[in-house]
Amino acid sequence: MSKDFSADFKRRVKENKPTRWVRFAVVMLVYLLWVAWMGNWWLLLGAVLLFDIYITGYIPFTWWKRSKNKTVRSVMSWVDAIVYALILVYFLFAFVGQNYQIPSSSLEKTLYTGDYLFVNKTVYGPRVPMTPVYFPLVHNELPFGLGKSYLEHPSVGYKRLKGQRSVEAGDIVVFNFPAGDTVMSKVPNPDYYTLIALHGRDRVVNDKATFGEVVYRPVDRRENYVKRCVGLPGQRIKIVDGEIFIDGEKFLVPENVQFNHFYQSAAGSLTDEDFEEFEIPVDDRYSVEITPADIPSLAELGFKVNPDGSVPPVYVSPMTEAMVEKMVQSPRIANVMKQIPGQETMARLFPEALSANWTRANYGGAEGLWIPKKGTALKMTEKAWDIYGRTIRVYENNPDAEWRDGHLFINGEQVDYYTFRQDYYFMMGDNRDNSLDSRYWGFVPEDHIVGTPWRVLISFDKDKSLFDGKIRWNRILRDANPDK
Repeated sequence: MSKDFSADFKRRVKENKPTRWVRFAVVMLVYLLWVAWMGNWWLLLGAVLLFDIYITGYIPFTWWKRSKNKTVRSVMSWVDAIVYALILVYFLFAFVGQNYQIPSSSLEKTLYTGDYLFVNKTVYGPRVPMTPVYFPLVHNELPFGLGKSYLEHPSVGYKRLKGQRSVEAGDIVVFNFPAGDTVMSKVPNPDYYTLIALHGRDRVVNDKATFGEVVYRPVDRRENYVKRCVGLPGQRIKIVDGEIFIDGEKFLVPENVQFNHFYQSAAGSLTDEDFEEFEIPVDDRYSVEITPADIPSLAELGFKVNPDGSVPPVYVSPMTEAMVEKMVQSPRIANVMKQIPGQETMARLFPEALSANWTRANYGGAEGLWIPKKGTALKMTEKAWDIYGRTIRVYENNPDAEWRDGHLFINGEQVDYYTFRQDYYFMMGDNRDNSLDSRYWGFVPEDHIVGTPWRVLISFDKDKSLFDGKIRWNRILRDANPDK
């Protein structure tokens, strides 16, 4: 039996053409490089499978090629090609990069709503899939309501392969939404915690017709967000009158950062052509409702009031400095003024226990907010628990952590100093007054980082038709991280 196997093995090896050996050598080289990158030599066992697929053929993967049924051969040839393509896409998306669509205006005018980006995962090092069994062409849900696109088991712990560098201040970063660990099946956005704050827990949990079931998502299956990194691990962030300060130093303002501005037409309402000239998209054209009681204040602020007491239309939109300057120079605009943010209306600021007197433009209090750094031991006080409690319980995987009797307890043991296991980042949008970011839901853990955008592949303007400028040709292959 042993001699028969040996003879058969030699025959199978000799029957392969040189081109087959070349294909095997190329695939094997790529596989060995990947194993070295992964740093797990047990994966070399996969080389045995590759040798059989390309050389010996003991496992009958290509049984259909010997079928006498032409239909079977035709159908299976397509199945074989599709499976091969999906495996290739799986590895490219997991370890090199993938496409990503900008769904919101939080980084407008740096990245536009409708931009399709290629996200490079090799810069920070690709994250080994935590849920390794998933369909590679969708993120967390299959189309047509077919359910999850992944299996929760098996799952692996967080590991990041060696990359080119770490996240730097000013980088635009794609990451999994930290607060997206729990969502409602029928209303995945906003997250469960925001829905609870808006509607109350009883309604969200019990109104299944509106919200559906509570769904937990693993880290790498949470929604993808894209923001700019403004705070690094170990730094202290503070925002004063819209200006970001890191460790007391003013953070470099990106060229296309936007703030909300009020502006008034010199006469009648602005037309669509006027808005397009000032580069204000449809979703950002907000009219301000003016009551008679508002008129004296408007006059004091320099807004125009007609002799008959009427007021030309007033609008509010996010604008860059260049857009404001263009309006100031325009005879169609009577006045432009930056909005002064008051009490928060978009959502509750992070952390809720301390931020009652904070706004998105004045954030962090007198001391600023410290961003956790891996290996740093923090003395646990009630204030520290209010800020970092969720981080310790959820992101640091200490579900039993609790604050009681003036002390932190983990697994029933008192902990006076907590040492962080991960690095954390503070992310913000360039559309500063209209971005739900770290000011609202807190720090982004290292294991949530996906990659950084490299190029805009193509861009579509949802407010225009195909033959009226829908494709933004000037954005194709544009640098997606222009301030770096």
